[in-house]
Amino acid sequence: MGPLAGVKVIEISGIGPGPFCGMLLADLGATVIAVEPPERLAAPERPHAITSRGKQSVVLNLKHPVAVEAVLRLCEGADLLIEGMRPGVMERLGLGPEVCLQRRPALVYGRMTGWGQDGPWAPRAGHDSNYTALSGALWFASPPDQPPMAPSTVLGDVAGGALYLAVGLLAALQHARSTGQGQVVDAAIVDGAAHMLNLMLGAIQRRGGSFARGTQAFDASHWAAQSFRCKDGGWINLAPLEPRFYAELLARLGLSGDARFVRGQNDPDLWPALRQAMAARISSRTRAEWEACLEGSDACWAPVLAPDEAARHPHLASRQSYVEHGGVLQASPAPRFSATPAALRDIAPAGTHTREILGALDFTPDNLEELLSSNTPEFART
Repeated sequence: MGPLAGVKVIEISGIGPGPFCGMLLADLGATVIAVEPPERLAAPERPHAITSRGKQSVVLNLKHPVAVEAVLRLCEGADLLIEGMRPGVMERLGLGPEVCLQRRPALVYGRMTGWGQDGPWAPRAGHDSNYTALSGALWFASPPDQPPMAPSTVLGDVAGGALYLAVGLLAALQHARSTGQGQVVDAAIVDGAAHMLNLMLGAIQRRGGSFARGTQAFDASHWAAQSFRCKDGGWINLAPLEPRFYAELLARLGLSGDARFVRGQNDPDLWPALRQAMAARISSRTRAEWEACLEGSDACWAPVLAPDEAARHPHLASRQSYVEHGGVLQASPAPRFSATPAALRDIAPAGTHTREILGALDFTPDNLEELLSSNTPEFART
């Protein structure tokens, strides 16, 4: 089921982009075994843990040496491993890439961090907006008179992190299957977020090379790449950057005769005044009225919707982009495949598969009870 059927993944549970990457691979049909800490057993039912969907759950105390051996045995039959610890933590646990690749030379060992495995900032703590700020990806997120802001987790953790890790894992898997040689994939959010800027960097430098905010047609400073508040408090997003789409928007809004708008599309000096004028125009009608006015046009527009609204929108509803599964609203697997369609799978309670999977590795019941305990032998503490 799904294009990655037959691919086996070990995920050392963490937070954020690592589990998201594991969910993505599970959505696409991979067998993902999440190795989770004993604390998860306190509340094993977790209907809202969407990034756990489709995974098998094994609970282990990785500070116990026998638990480390269990993970190494799991690696012997795995294709991919995902970990999101700070640099050095997996090595201290005895699960670093050198040890794991000795057990499984064709293993692809994926490392997900914010700052990367090396460099002066590698040991530091951080979160999504810190990584995107340093990488340059946050720079064009807002007009010059406002603080740079982007949707939480989307730009860094997911786009610059989890998705780049997934691409790296699958690329290295292709290499491993053709050569038998595994390797380490160092997926740093700062690297991925910076890489995403290449779409803009070439265009900016071709047009003169200024990185000043408020001068680029595709940054958040352009009045026509903005969201505007409607009379009823709803929002409409407008982004008619090409001349013919821009002309269609002006016609739909009754602004074709306004000289400021006609000549102001590519004049940064006029953008602040045009933003104010457009804000006044959009605030004169409700969102529903503007939707009716713009429906069916190529004016490059969309209502700004909350996720529950988005799920009910006719377009996304027709594509089933969102589903309600187990009483929880969540996005469907993506992308879509014509021959090997992905499927949304259930969220297993924490520890569901521990005995089954470790029993197959010849661990005795006494071992299992010990490994499930949050108590750590004194000699194994790190």
